[in-house]
Amino acid sequence: MPMNVIKSIDREDLKRRVQAATPFPNFCIDGFLDDDFARQVLEAFPSYEEAMAVGRSFSAVNERGKVQVTDASKFAGPIAELNHALAAPEFLEMLGDVFEIPDLMADDLLVGGGIHQTGPRGHLDVHVDFNYIPDRKLHRRLNILIYFNEDWQPEWGGNIELWDPEVKVCHHSFAPVFNRCVVFETSEISFHGVSAVKCPEGRSRKSFAAYYYTSEAPAGWDGSQHTTIFRARPAEVLKGRVLMPLENAGRRFVGALRGLKQTIKG
Repeated sequence: MPMNVIKSIDREDLKRRVQAATPFPNFCIDGFLDDDFARQVLEAFPSYEEAMAVGRSFSAVNERGKVQVTDASKFAGPIAELNHALAAPEFLEMLGDVFEIPDLMADDLLVGGGIHQTGPRGHLDVHVDFNYIPDRKLHRRLNILIYFNEDWQPEWGGNIELWDPEVKVCHHSFAPVFNRCVVFETSEISFHGVSAVKCPEGRSRKSFAAYYYTSEAPAGWDGSQHTTIFRARPAEVLKGRVLMPLENAGRRFVGALRGLKQTIKG
């Protein structure tokens, strides 16, 4: 594996697991990185406050208490090395073979990826990701998430959840424990989210994310492009019926207002 930082992977076993996975192709590997290297990455993580100073923070109904740093020039050495390893040709070839998606490409710009941290009371609602980057004509195909949380307690939540297409049944709920890697296919049915983070003050849920693309459209693509699409969990009645529609209406209003201003300027 790239630069000896990713542990050896049994490709055929992984392929069998992915083919049998529900509710969409995915796998979870513990001890994904070399142990010493994983600890170096953890030690290189910025504090939550440092990440807030250089990254983008989120405070919407669907995504709150999270900060992400996508600018690779701001990564400390071990994190930059991890980013390079996840984009190495041999790793891309392995993932493409396992998921039967040829010609996978990494995203040098790390749109939406990079360093992620979520503080106490943060959350990410169930959603499917944006499916296309128009200016580069790239189709989003896979997500990879690696977690760097030592001594993470079950009651602290922050699990990555994989839901069925109707968002009625959660098939998997993986805790964000240290050196765990989760990879899954992104599609129109790959609904996933993060349960509420309830860690103590002074702690945060740490992960590194990268997304993979192809120039060729996935089978069955109808040409439609979309941004992130959120859905309420079965128990989130108020959010699904009131809060999400209100926020979506607000976004549409802001978008229309910006369009009007551009028209007036023109």
